[in-house]
Amino acid sequence: MERPIGVIDSGVGGLTVAHELMRQLPREQLIYLGDNKRCPYGPRTKDEVRKFTWEMVNFLLKKNIKLLVIACNTATAFTIDELTEHLEIPIIGVINPGARAAINATVNEQIGVIGTEGTIKSEAYPAALKKINPNLQVEAAACPLFVPIVEKGVLAGDEVKEVVKDSLLPFENNKEMDTLILGCTHYPLLKPVIQEVIGEHVTVISSSEETARETSAVLELKHLQTKRKNPPVHEFYSTGNMDIFYKIAETIFKESKYNNSYEIKSAVIDVD
Repeated sequence: MERPIGVIDSGVGGLTVAHELMRQLPREQLIYLGDNKRCPYGPRTKDEVRKFTWEMVNFLLKKNIKLLVIACNTATAFTIDELTEHLEIPIIGVINPGARAAINATVNEQIGVIGTEGTIKSEAYPAALKKINPNLQVEAAACPLFVPIVEKGVLAGDEVKEVVKDSLLPFENNKEMDTLILGCTHYPLLKPVIQEVIGEHVTVISSSEETARETSAVLELKHLQTKRKNPPVHEFYSTGNMDIFYKIAETIFKESKYNNSYEIKSAVIDVD
């Protein structure tokens, strides 16, 4: 089954998921589309997110993908049920894998969630968490300034630290929380700053690793694994500023063996 895996995101954050997919599934080809032009999705309406997500999906379907990873929490929250109902290929989101990873990490069943406005309003994470363990205490907060910072390629420094401090104030008095879910795939790019601000006693969870594990399991279950022996050529597309896209991709893939062993192709895709 030499068809590629499709990955979509509202921008560059999904590259963190793509990198983990490349690490865990080194023979599988990825075709990635980031909608940098219309990022962030968090403040947008559900109808807008649905429309944009379907446009990205239709682009990737023309590439004959065999499985779709929605590497965007907002798009996952608003569209995964609809996509699963209408598409014949397997669909994997990032919310359930992130929830499972947090449940495995927490000791005292006190979990925090940060995400975009859309993801937090959807209450998708509390629902996913409590479906597995109804006894969990879940506190959630929107961090709308994080995605714009990442999309500008600003990942560290005093300004970023101040933004993170202000955004995490809702958790300031929660001394029992021992696990924090990064409910947006952009947020792992700020993880060192987030960890510094929230404290080392809190386990910070990114859904990337668990999402890649679930993808691997589904490929095996559906008998969709590749048979190729040689490393694939991955394709990365952006609807927006390619300079920022390249900068973030370089940040994620630098000092990685995948950066050296894979040719990464990029192109601007017009999406109305």
